[in-house]
Amino acid sequence: MDYKGYEVIIGLEVHAELNTKTKIYCSCKNEFGLEVNSQCCPVCMGMPGTLPTLNGKVVEYAVKMGYALGCTINPVCKQDRKNYFYPDLPKAYQISQYDIPLCEHGHLDILVDGEERRIGITRIHIEEDAGKLIHDDSFSGTLVDFNRCGVPLIEIVSEPDLRSSKEAKVYLDTIRSILIYLGISDGKMQEGSIRCDINVSVHKPGEPFGTRVEMKNVNTFSGAVRAIDYEAARQIEVLEAGGTISQETRRWDDAKGENVLLRSKEDAQDYRYFPEPDLSTIVLEESELAAIKATIPELPNKKLVRYMKDFGLPEEDAHLLVDQQEKAAFFEELTALNKVKPKNASNWILGDISRLTNETGKTIAELGISAPALADLIALTEGNKISSSVAKSVFEEMLKTGKTAGEIVKEKGLEQVSDTDALQAIVDQVVAANQKSIDDYRGGKTNALGFLVGQCMKVSKGKGNPAIMREMLLKILEG
Repeated sequence: MDYKGYEVIIGLEVHAELNTKTKIYCSCKNEFGLEVNSQCCPVCMGMPGTLPTLNGKVVEYAVKMGYALGCTINPVCKQDRKNYFYPDLPKAYQISQYDIPLCEHGHLDILVDGEERRIGITRIHIEEDAGKLIHDDSFSGTLVDFNRCGVPLIEIVSEPDLRSSKEAKVYLDTIRSILIYLGISDGKMQEGSIRCDINVSVHKPGEPFGTRVEMKNVNTFSGAVRAIDYEAARQIEVLEAGGTISQETRRWDDAKGENVLLRSKEDAQDYRYFPEPDLSTIVLEESELAAIKATIPELPNKKLVRYMKDFGLPEEDAHLLVDQQEKAAFFEELTALNKVKPKNASNWILGDISRLTNETGKTIAELGISAPALADLIALTEGNKISSSVAKSVFEEMLKTGKTAGEIVKEKGLEQVSDTDALQAIVDQVVAANQKSIDDYRGGKTNALGFLVGQCMKVSKGKGNPAIMREMLLKILEG
């Protein structure tokens, strides 16, 4: 988007639901899609006289994310009450963290158009989710589902280091991938597992930062892109008309493609934070922290750069591979065999393998093809033993029968013909039968060559070497 000479300053607050078995302060089940108001108890409803108990897994998962984002971990910290009234918050306060978060002062490296950008992470803290308001045309008014009350969240707050909606999208995608790689969140945005608040301001380069405006609870990354661009354009229009920007909170309506004013922006003092009196101080031993840190795998943003550097993959291919752990693991298993070129391994995973997993809903493991078996098939095409079209049919047969590529090629007599005499006979036959295509090519319609190669492959029943036949055709066409 063209920001008309203004610089856009963006900061994001990502709220990620953690996939613990139970909620953060009680034993209610932490699971999406259960019957309305079936998973709530006096503790998560904040009934008088009840006492919360912190779920240790929530702290462990938050520390994992902290280490993944290069944060300093505060081994001694507390929890605080954030006071505000809203219909989906029955206690009229949320247990969160204020001045001493669990993790702070980190960073995330992202890759945007081949350029690496470092985005500062201000803090990561733990807190409980609120309930969910339900609006529907089938009834009047608003209903409340309290199942989500007490679902554990981490809030990841970035520094205002993002400069475009595109950078923000890459940042959000990378955060989501890391959460999934760590196994601490399912990342299902359609279920509300990740939501974000967006802070946007604009200013002319060299001038002080402008007044920021916050947009709450944007629940899709594509919606975040639209929201940022809309708000930047709105602020620029106001400033160009001689107006001023007010600090406020707005709600993004993705269906309408616009945001609307909710309220003037609260400051910290408006929430009347104070230490949570019903919960003990969080104390983490060095041995606990070291054990958590040792579980951090290679993360997707680092894997992305390595795939491009070590394997020479294009950025788009590398992104698609690392986006799903299973694809990345299968790619690494294939390349570790040292039998095939990395680009060809990537093409098969992102092509036929992905097509089948999407069509069947199965994982790669459930498809029933191993990395060594696929490597053998790819090696046959790289060695010009079979054509790429034959390879696809062999692949389907491998899935059906469990036989190896070599067995199928031998049984069906599919090995590619590279004998020049045999291929010349096929080419001569096709040329004799397709005078119009030859005239078209000589008349400037170069795509006729592709048609003629296809006809040669058809006559050879897929066995002819297409590269050799193409050269033979060119010699005749241009002779």
